[in-house]
Amino acid sequence: MRKAVTFMVFILVIILGACSSSTKTNESGTSGEEVNVNKEGYPIVDEELTMTLMAPGHGKAEWEDMPVMKEYKEKTNMDFEYNTPPADDFDTNLNLAFASEDLDDIIYGAGTNNLTPGMEIDYGSQDILLPLEDLIEEYAPNLQNLLEDRPDILKSITTIDGHIYSLPYVSYGHKARWGASPIWFNGEWLDALNVEELPKTIDDFYDLLVRFRDEDPNGNGEADEIPLSGDGLNDIRTWLMGAFGLKDQDIEEVDGNVRYAPITENYKEYLVYMNTLYEDKLLDPEVFSHSSDQYNAKGQENQLGAFTTHHSYMVTGETEEESLNNPMFHPLTSPLTDEIMVPSGFDFSRGAFSLTKNNPNPAASIRWVDYFYTEEGGAYLDQGPEGYLWEWNEDKTKREPLPLPEEFDSSEDYRATLTPAWGAITTPMLNPPFEVKKELSPIDHLTEEETEEKLNPYSETPYPQVYLTREEQKEVNTIQADLESYVEQMEAKFITGVEPISKWEDYVSTIEEMNIDRYVEIHQDAYDRWDEGE
Repeated sequence: MRKAVTFMVFILVIILGACSSSTKTNESGTSGEEVNVNKEGYPIVDEELTMTLMAPGHGKAEWEDMPVMKEYKEKTNMDFEYNTPPADDFDTNLNLAFASEDLDDIIYGAGTNNLTPGMEIDYGSQDILLPLEDLIEEYAPNLQNLLEDRPDILKSITTIDGHIYSLPYVSYGHKARWGASPIWFNGEWLDALNVEELPKTIDDFYDLLVRFRDEDPNGNGEADEIPLSGDGLNDIRTWLMGAFGLKDQDIEEVDGNVRYAPITENYKEYLVYMNTLYEDKLLDPEVFSHSSDQYNAKGQENQLGAFTTHHSYMVTGETEEESLNNPMFHPLTSPLTDEIMVPSGFDFSRGAFSLTKNNPNPAASIRWVDYFYTEEGGAYLDQGPEGYLWEWNEDKTKREPLPLPEEFDSSEDYRATLTPAWGAITTPMLNPPFEVKKELSPIDHLTEEETEEKLNPYSETPYPQVYLTREEQKEVNTIQADLESYVEQMEAKFITGVEPISKWEDYVSTIEEMNIDRYVEIHQDAYDRWDEGE
């Protein structure tokens, strides 16, 4: 019924447009009343402008009730009718909207998992998503400056047809390039064993894990210590593979050449090492099977020596202050490489903000979001306006935290009611490098110092964020599903000894039969296009 009504309205608009001179075509070629857009200052538009906006909702508060959106509405003279399906169902709702072409004017905070690179290309080529590059150049000076300073971001959000269909989410926090949750050491155990220097090689790491296993560092007289564990193997793998010259358990780029890491000799040596840890009872035998609750229970019972998590207290059950004694893992080297390397994530992502063909004023829309690409605007969107979470001190050199309202247990619970940045991949410069900022907590000071010392100097991204053609994406999808499943299964089998490493050649042959050469070729071509800035 809704589609029928929409169609009838569309026909009516065409008829009226043919008979009236009051309806004009704006900058994007879409039909609507022309509204003057102020290129500088506020308000953005002199006449109030209302549009529709689709974004994931997190259930803590309605977007229209959030102080950030209410105050920004008054500043810009722009209002929205919000369509915010639950975050868990957002991808389904977004796909239905595209399928029916019953789209809101703006898609905000979708993220690249919901608004995928393939969708950008498909719907951009169909003129369902609007190209943004000319709008950015004319109406978004802050974003334009960012893209000029960061050509890597510009290349990564420019599709193969030369257009930009979604804007980036950029983070400047000290955790921005974490490829995974770090490995932390149990500081209490290190003290008990008089460990003064953390391991820097795979052999030193092995030796420390042996001491965790044999020397009763938790002091309970029982052999219940688990030297190394994680909530699954993913985080452990990320940090240990770097010691073998590997960046990812998939495609990776090395000096401009793309390879499939799981069939390299480096990966074989990683498996041999992990199997040694497993056979010598240094790796938690339940790492492939335990639940998050079971994993955390081991930490709270002081059974873990080296373990993965965002902050160590989240697993150990210690207070934040007590956890300051737990140091972060230092990246390792091995006989394969004496060069320290840490696989890292990206400090930006795609899919944060897009305009659809239904948008009546793309220029105003881009101006609206451009503020959030400034230090001031990023802080405003991330932390809310002054008077809620924070206030300036007398000389405006520092943001001081304000007491929480009684009904909230934490500042994050309160922040969730103030700004959509709490639950969506919005477009602030998260934790921007403003000269004046809220002081870090002691635990954030620790992670910042540890990250700056141990991770950031050695971080390398495995493979850039690229776009594939529709044909390439179809081929990759066909190959990738079976490939990922097989590699993950065989990793567990090799590590646990269910499959001996003597079967390595059979494993490689199986992957080669999965059309791995074509898989690598596609990613090499995509990398070359990205590298050349095409």
